[in-house]
Amino acid sequence: MKTLAGALVAAWLASAAAAQVPYGPVETPAPGASLCPDGICQAEALTGVFEALAATEAGRRVVPVHILQIGDSHTAGDRITGKLRAVLQARFGDAGRGVLPPGVPYDGYSPMQVEVTASGWTSTLAPLSGHAGYERAGVGLTGVQSITVAPGAELRLRLDAGPETLTYGVSVCGEGEGRLWMRADDEVWSERFFNEHGRDRSCDSMLINGRPREIVLRPLDDVLKLHDIRLGLAGPGVTVSNLGVVGATLRDLAARDQAVVALQLANWRPTLIVLAYGTNEGFDDGLDGQDYEGLLRGQIERLRQLAPGASLMILGAPDALRNGVVDGCSADRSRAPPPSLAVVRDVQRRVAADMGVAFWDWHGRMGGDCSADRLATRGEPLMRGDRVHFSSTGADWIGGVLSADLMAAYDAWRAGREGTE
Repeated sequence: MKTLAGALVAAWLASAAAAQVPYGPVETPAPGASLCPDGICQAEALTGVFEALAATEAGRRVVPVHILQIGDSHTAGDRITGKLRAVLQARFGDAGRGVLPPGVPYDGYSPMQVEVTASGWTSTLAPLSGHAGYERAGVGLTGVQSITVAPGAELRLRLDAGPETLTYGVSVCGEGEGRLWMRADDEVWSERFFNEHGRDRSCDSMLINGRPREIVLRPLDDVLKLHDIRLGLAGPGVTVSNLGVVGATLRDLAARDQAVVALQLANWRPTLIVLAYGTNEGFDDGLDGQDYEGLLRGQIERLRQLAPGASLMILGAPDALRNGVVDGCSADRSRAPPPSLAVVRDVQRRVAADMGVAFWDWHGRMGGDCSADRLATRGEPLMRGDRVHFSSTGADWIGGVLSADLMAAYDAWRAGREGTE
């Protein structure tokens, strides 16, 4: 018979042996079958961004390739875009973090590659548009309505370690009579106005010698209104900006102030604009497919007008499930995709094909119908219990699938071009 002491020693030895087993990477599923070749339909619509990436890779491009993704909570979380950013920067060079909202827009805000903290600095998100769809005056693509601050307020941005550079840029777009003081490590930029020379709003930039570790912004007046902050190198590489708002739909993009959006896109100069809406529309049982199609076509035309040099890509709405149904497709039979979600996805795919816009089959690549349940019930879940949002591990996985599909399309384009030279 074992003594108590002997049993405790045996248990300790067993746990110690188990602790010596190295942690292995999570085994993730292969990408699902897609309606599009290797996940992307109309890949030829990406020629502009592919040309920019090829020039960067060959050392001929001296400015960043800027990828701008606009969408809902999948974009706001910056885990999917964070993976895309990491993959592209590892291959083509790190050109900086990209565009950020001017402050901390919501609790739990945690962008990749930069830590943002605020003291006395208040960010106000514009209300969601809903079916009204009216324009939010003064609200640009970050979705932030205004920044109201008091003297002594402060916004700090601490950058993760990255490659050294000769010149780093910080750009701020704003409006009104408020003045802004900014410090990047030991360099100071002070008393900037955004309504000088009769302009209602403007963007201003500060070039810094080397990559800063910390950037501090302070108001010099009672009220300061900023639209965005952009961080990045003045040289080549890739930057990926994620501008997402929780609960947003395409109507929220349509509601953005045209003058502010025009100012921002002219300043940011995106090489690729990615539209990542559709999940929230899919949960709207009153969705009108024809109205949604007209809205989507209108926003594509709008972006082409305001950013004529940018390629466009739509991320098709992913699979997502609603709880409380009878005889659903989930393992417990209580969950199923809301009917409007398939309508949204079909409209997105048809409009993209008709208007010459690239389309990524997110739904197919994550596994098709009811994949949200299968991914949520794995040993290490790739989706959260709501069957709508991805876990951190799942976001990294699906972001990797998107990155791989995009790079496969780029490599195929490059091989085709070299074959004709």
